[in-house]
Amino acid sequence: MKLFTYERAASADAAVAEGAAPGTKFIAGGTNLLDLMKLQIETPERLVDISRLPLNTIDEREDGGLTIGALVPNSDLAADPRVIERYEVLSRALLAGASGQLRNKASTGGNLLQRTRCYYFYDTAMPCNKRAPGSGCSAIDGYNRILAVLGTSDKCIATHPSDMAVAMRALDATVVTQKADGDRRRIAIGDLYRLPGDTPEVETVLEPGELITAIELPVPVEGARHLYRKVRDRASYAFALVSVAGVVTMDGDTVASAALAFGGLGPMPWRDPAVEAAIVGKPASDASFAAAADALLANAKGFGSNDFKIPLARRTLIASLRELTGV
Repeated sequence: MKLFTYERAASADAAVAEGAAPGTKFIAGGTNLLDLMKLQIETPERLVDISRLPLNTIDEREDGGLTIGALVPNSDLAADPRVIERYEVLSRALLAGASGQLRNKASTGGNLLQRTRCYYFYDTAMPCNKRAPGSGCSAIDGYNRILAVLGTSDKCIATHPSDMAVAMRALDATVVTQKADGDRRRIAIGDLYRLPGDTPEVETVLEPGELITAIELPVPVEGARHLYRKVRDRASYAFALVSVAGVVTMDGDTVASAALAFGGLGPMPWRDPAVEAAIVGKPASDASFAAAADALLANAKGFGSNDFKIPLARRTLIASLRELTGV
C-alpha cells in the first residue's frame, strides 16, 4: 500500500470540498477500496473519511417512499422492517451478497460504487483498460467465465458486482448527490452507470468530489410479488453468474406490471424495457416468458469461457417468471 494522507470530514460540505482535489477518494466502510489499495490498483494520495457524517438513517417520505442514507450499513438496510415489508426484493438481494461481517461494515452508497471483480483488473501484471486505460483488455481472449455478455465493448467486458444495485434498479431508485460546488442532484439509478465504450475506466456519471448522500425508493407497488434469484458457484460469499430481481403484479392470470433487472450479465445493473414489454398485458405462460428471454439476450455475446451464461440467463429468467407469476 502506498503512502496517503487521511482526513475525517466534519460535514458533507467539507467532504465534497476536500474530495474534489485530484488524487482524493472518499472512504466509508472501505470493504472494496482498502482491498484495491493493498493491491495498488487504487493509489489515492488522500482519503477523506465520511463514515461519521449523519447519513446513516432510513427515513419515511411524505409520498410513502423511503430515503436511505448513504452510510446505512447493508445489514441494517436488509433487516429494516419497512424494507422487508415493502421492498422485499432489496432485502433479499442484500442478504444474498457478501458475508454477515462485510454487510455489517459495507455502506449503501459504497455498495453502488463497487468496482468489478474481473480477474485481470485485480492482476496488475496484466493489461486492463479499466485499471490502466489504453493497455488493452486481457479478458476478451482470456479466462472470462464471470464476465459480461451484454453491454460490452472491444475495450472491456467487466461486470458490475453489486447485488443491491440490481434490486435498486428494479425498484427505480434515485441516487441523491452533493457536488463539489454545493449543488445537489437526483440521478435515476439507471442513469448513474456508464457503458464501457472506449472509456471503461469511467464507470459512473459522478463528477470529481461528488458525494452520494442518499438513495430514494419510490412508493412501493401495491400487491406486488418480489423475487431475487441469484445463481452462483457456491451458496455464500460468491458473486452472481446470473441474478434476477423481479417486482411483478398480476390481474388474474395476466401480468399487469413488471420490473425486471439483472446482475452478472453486464457492466451495470441491467434492465431492458423490451423484456418487460414481452410479458406485461399478456397471460403468464412459458411462451411469453421465452419471448422475454429472447428480448433480454437478443444482443448477448459470449467470449468463450462465459458462453454458458447465455443459456443460463434464459433458464434463470424463465424460472424466476414462473415463480413470480405462479405458473
